[in-house]
Amino acid sequence: MSSAPLADKGINPRQLFADKLRTIAPLLTLVALVIFFSSTTTTFATMDNAVNIVRQMSITGIIAVGLTFVILTAEIDLSVAAVANAIGITVAYFTIQPDYVNINNIPLNGWIAIILTLMSALAFGLVTAFGMTKIGIPSFIMTLAIMQIANGVSALLVRGQIAYQYPDLITTLGSKTAFQIPLGVDAAGKALFIPVGWTIIVCLIFFIVGHLVLTYTRFGRYVYMVGGNREAAEYSGVNVKLIIGSVMVISALCSGIAGMLGVAYFGSAQQNQFDTYLLDAIAAVVVGGTSLFGGKGGIPNTIIGLLVLGVVNNGLDHIQMDSFQKILIRGLILLAALVINVYVEKFRERA
Repeated sequence: MSSAPLADKGINPRQLFADKLRTIAPLLTLVALVIFFSSTTTTFATMDNAVNIVRQMSITGIIAVGLTFVILTAEIDLSVAAVANAIGITVAYFTIQPDYVNINNIPLNGWIAIILTLMSALAFGLVTAFGMTKIGIPSFIMTLAIMQIANGVSALLVRGQIAYQYPDLITTLGSKTAFQIPLGVDAAGKALFIPVGWTIIVCLIFFIVGHLVLTYTRFGRYVYMVGGNREAAEYSGVNVKLIIGSVMVISALCSGIAGMLGVAYFGSAQQNQFDTYLLDAIAAVVVGGTSLFGGKGGIPNTIIGLLVLGVVNNGLDHIQMDSFQKILIRGLILLAALVINVYVEKFRERA
């Protein structure tokens, strides 16, 4: 009886359930993981650890915002981690390094270094967009090539060395504390605080801006249209190539900013530093429920996916899980998310 009003309004209950399942399944997974780790260790369910989880996922979160735009258009960007690494090294390359750092770099004023570095990230995105929209190279192949190019840039700039200095703004945003959360006092009566880093604030800003763009702007609607039905979007007058090119540029810029903050967060800039971030960023978007087939999902889904990954990584550390088993478990979680993604899409099609 409850389905009759929905049918009168032209809403398919099965399709509505399939759409809700995309968000409900990751959310239930997150709740189950929190309950499990909270019951197996006394150190997991604390405010300090909660902030630590968010801090650990903040750099990945910035990359995942750009990747969400890409996947919503039913494309993929395999270069995000390599671009982040190359841009992180680039901002160090344009900064004065200590005498013991053997890099033939070009020291510039801090703001000039940041602007040139952002332009480098923009260049990666524009090249990717050009290859996909003008030449017609599939995103998988094009971003695979850009990944190799970005890795080559990283290698050429540092040549196996490690850089340690960055512009002051990057150092502040990547490694400094924005504010402190009061936690009470210890046994000696000393006040306790939980530091909240600037990386968390920057990540939150990216989440908010990304969500507002996707939800309340014409560009955001076009992103969903292109991912949902590319042919229908073209017939509606949407410049599909421009939208696809734009999301690739957005992805490169998000990766670049994450790379700049990441090297300050790590305390060094070196080759292969962001290798694990490709899988983490893709997993965050997909685990959260954004459809690999495009048109469904968004920033809230990505946030849930990030929290699932963050809770898994952090929780396994608290129960002292073997590091090699952690890699296996993360892979199994991604596989499960992919399976759910495919079956939800099939369920929607049948509905």
